[in-house]
Amino acid sequence: MNDIITQLTDALGEKTVITGSSISEKYKTDWSGVKGLLPIAVIRASSTEDVASTLKICNDNKQPVVIQGGMTGISAGAVPQNNEIAISLERMSGVIEVDTDSMTITAHAGTPLQVLQEAAEEVGLCLPLDMGSRGTCTAGGVVSTNAGGNQVIRYGSTRALVLGLEAVLPNGTIISSLNKMLKNNAGFDLKHLFIGSEGTLGIVTKVVMRLYPKANSVQTALCALSNFSDVLALLKKSYSSLGDGVTSFEVMWANYFDEVIDTVEQAASPFQQSYPFYALIEYQGQDHQQDNEKFSSVLFETMESGLVADAVIAQSAKQTASFWQIRDGIGELLATMGPVVNTDISVPISQMKNFVEQLESSLYEAFPTIKLRIFGHIGDSNLHLCAGTGLAEDLDAISANIMNMTGQFKGSVSAEHGIGVLKKKYLHYSRTPEEIELMRALKNTMDPNGILNAGRVI
Repeated sequence: MNDIITQLTDALGEKTVITGSSISEKYKTDWSGVKGLLPIAVIRASSTEDVASTLKICNDNKQPVVIQGGMTGISAGAVPQNNEIAISLERMSGVIEVDTDSMTITAHAGTPLQVLQEAAEEVGLCLPLDMGSRGTCTAGGVVSTNAGGNQVIRYGSTRALVLGLEAVLPNGTIISSLNKMLKNNAGFDLKHLFIGSEGTLGIVTKVVMRLYPKANSVQTALCALSNFSDVLALLKKSYSSLGDGVTSFEVMWANYFDEVIDTVEQAASPFQQSYPFYALIEYQGQDHQQDNEKFSSVLFETMESGLVADAVIAQSAKQTASFWQIRDGIGELLATMGPVVNTDISVPISQMKNFVEQLESSLYEAFPTIKLRIFGHIGDSNLHLCAGTGLAEDLDAISANIMNMTGQFKGSVSAEHGIGVLKKKYLHYSRTPEEIELMRALKNTMDPNGILNAGRVI
């Protein structure tokens, strides 16, 4: 083992290779809360060449590695397992180029998402990929998990925004395809091998993402509704009356909304009473006056018809932020819930009502004292579920219950946070044996020594 550390140190330098007591706790766990093992070493790569040299040495020695970015995953994909070397991309950060004519942004994989957003805004453009972890999650991380966020219904998941990328294969070969064109049908589009494959086929080191014109007008409303049928009717009404200007449609069950209001110090409900459901709608356009009139008219119509029980349209950026603070309050909430299953799944929108009702019945029957909190990006079929009894020994059974029910409804056990380690045993609920076998064939072909993120996904 000392031999490989010596090889890595000789190739990369002592400042890049961290070992022993110099390895801090932050390299041992991610947002999943799973406590990992101390890695043999942490490679704090500062360039694609560093990553390539590391992988070549590790592959030659059949040394397993785990890739780490912002450590915001909830499937334990970045948590070190036995006898692994961690490759951290935290030093590979920064925007390389913003091309205003091509409307693209190119960045290193370790760049936080918020940095990309701000770089686009500075030139009057927009990167329409957003989520609560924006300040910590990285470009490489969102690509490797094909992250979604809260604007998927308008712009799609990360895959729809990635035009090109650079990746390093397990043997150290650098695949550079930093394409900036919307149309490029020259052979296989290899970037898709690395988008959503969670670092099992290669390490993404640079990314080219598509930008859009920045909206001149953003209308935001928080709506209260009496039942889930009304939630779906409001979603359809929003689509039919507002078109593709609808960028977000976030729904919070009362068990989540009320808990955030009671727990998060700065969160406050604009309503005088509690309702079963809340929908946060955002509509973007280019003409503030026309957009405001159109948006207000649609909401007034839904209230007049009784579809929406109550609604508040944000009158300022501060009020808009206060609405989103409720939606993004999950971080503070988790800190108060103790041991909890924090997971994301997808089910067909048409089955969502029945799914939640049956899941609640199943969980409360098995765990009478369970706390269940539900919210999600309903327009793209995504639900976030937080469930726990306060007892760590119940977590596996709770997770199995949720995943089994997801499989029964032909849903996805991972909507946007990946499979990682925690969901690997549930993959069969969402993928056929033939699909899983093809995944294994790809893995074995591209990583014959099995060094990259071993034990994750498949």
